[in-house]
Amino acid sequence: MPEHHDLTTLLESVDGRGFGSYKRIAGSHDLGRCRLVVDHVQTDPFAPPSLVRVVIGRDAAGLPEDLVADHAGRVATADFLTRAFAAAATRLAPEPSGTGNGGIVSIGRPGQEVLERTHVLIAPDRVEARLAVGLPASGRRVRGRQAARLLTRVLPAIAEEALRHEALDPAVLREHVILHRDQLHLRERLREAGLVAFVGDGAILPRRSGDSDLPMTRGAVPFESPESMRVEFGLPSGRTVTGMGVPEGVTAIVGGGYHGKSTLLRAIERGTYPHLAGDGREWVLTREDAVAVRAEDGRAVTDVDISAFITNLPAGTDTRRFTTGNASGSTSQAAGVVEALGAGASALLIDEDTSATNFMIRDERMRELVPADKEPITPFVERVRSLHADRGVSTIVVTGGSGAFLEVADHVIAVDSYRPHDVTARAHRVAGVAVPSGGTPPGAWPGGRVPAKGALPPPGSRKPAKSRGRSEIRLGRETIDLAALEQLVDPEQTAAIARALDALADLLDGRHVLAAAVGELTRRIDEQGLDALAGRRSHPGHLARPRPHEIHAAVNRYRSLGTLPQRR
Repeated sequence: MPEHHDLTTLLESVDGRGFGSYKRIAGSHDLGRCRLVVDHVQTDPFAPPSLVRVVIGRDAAGLPEDLVADHAGRVATADFLTRAFAAAATRLAPEPSGTGNGGIVSIGRPGQEVLERTHVLIAPDRVEARLAVGLPASGRRVRGRQAARLLTRVLPAIAEEALRHEALDPAVLREHVILHRDQLHLRERLREAGLVAFVGDGAILPRRSGDSDLPMTRGAVPFESPESMRVEFGLPSGRTVTGMGVPEGVTAIVGGGYHGKSTLLRAIERGTYPHLAGDGREWVLTREDAVAVRAEDGRAVTDVDISAFITNLPAGTDTRRFTTGNASGSTSQAAGVVEALGAGASALLIDEDTSATNFMIRDERMRELVPADKEPITPFVERVRSLHADRGVSTIVVTGGSGAFLEVADHVIAVDSYRPHDVTARAHRVAGVAVPSGGTPPGAWPGGRVPAKGALPPPGSRKPAKSRGRSEIRLGRETIDLAALEQLVDPEQTAAIARALDALADLLDGRHVLAAAVGELTRRIDEQGLDALAGRRSHPGHLARPRPHEIHAAVNRYRSLGTLPQRR
């Protein structure tokens, strides 16, 4: 193993030479109190940064064993160390200079959610930070002395601040882990309590602006549960939290424009992930398998059975295997519901503002004007109760322009100036029903789809799938558009989905439903961590764990997807 002075000498010896000279630093280097591993050297100053790892022993890190004894504790501790490393890099790393990405030190930018990530690994024998580092250059010439300082002095100094327990605030770290464990415990108890979601008293739901996920700091109304819906949970830490429990079944959220009903639904959508202390949504927890569904005009739909909602199209299109490269609002939303069911959703989250009106409702005047035998769409409002009765799938729907869902809702929440009120009894009186009406069940709900063997091209026949920001994945010659997936919160989740698509290409054998293949991949990640998506790479890059539902969604939006008939 080359030592500290050896790496410095090497870098100084190539100062001013061609950029390719940096290839000589690949490998492991002893820097004294830490080890530097250069896994990949960038090919050019303008290429993506080099991939390096900074490694210290577990004993040297000094992390309390009780904090990292379980998976939840390791995820929360790694998240804390990642944020500490990013903050230390901002303070200690020099400003990037020279050509291209020279001088940058990046460990990613975690958002408000606490996600399982590859950025920091806590292993039995070591703690390692996985970094992207831009090697300094002038033009295409090596800046060896600057690189030596960056790699042998700056990175170890950052590691000292961010990876050693003695340099951290131990009380803040411990509270970070305790909060995460409490949040996961509460989320796991929702199902046994018969709840879809929980919104804690005192939560701050509005965000600072449309392009910021930070909490509103001025003028925000703290959430307060209606007394009739208030529930209480005792947590492993000993703390007790109270708030609004959203029950299973059909729940309608109503209210005037700009009064906070969509804000409430957005918080419930994001409640599938734990959040940081101070975010305002720490105690907004939603079942992990709740899926937001919306209309997506123009999306690709391949072989989806939407006959529960749409039949007898004028052109004679078979809606039991509906395929289009340019879906309408109604067909895209019908496909989204069916695909969510295939992905195992236990709850659907729907906002009328992002829905196709003709998919959601059909009023009496329109029924009188257009006879039923001329209308191919059975609106969602007529199927929503069957979804719960027959499939056990709950729905939370925001509606402000129609009272159609009042007839079928088990619970109605009115939001007035960001304050929720239980108006179920009044809503049923207005709708003229004593109990929710049953709607119309379909002949059968579709089962899981079976992708054909080779439905995704194998990685050997193409370049690996590659993400572009949060909303795009390039697979072969096609771009998969994920912009409408509102519960996809981090570009690094999209990067992980791209890796998942490569892995799924080998798992789709033409015999099993998509959910089985995604389930097998999920099992591997559970056992091996996100490094299971890294293949033989020692440095997996910066990945954040996506939910299985977004992996399903990416497969479903691949335009060249080939499938077999759906199983019922």
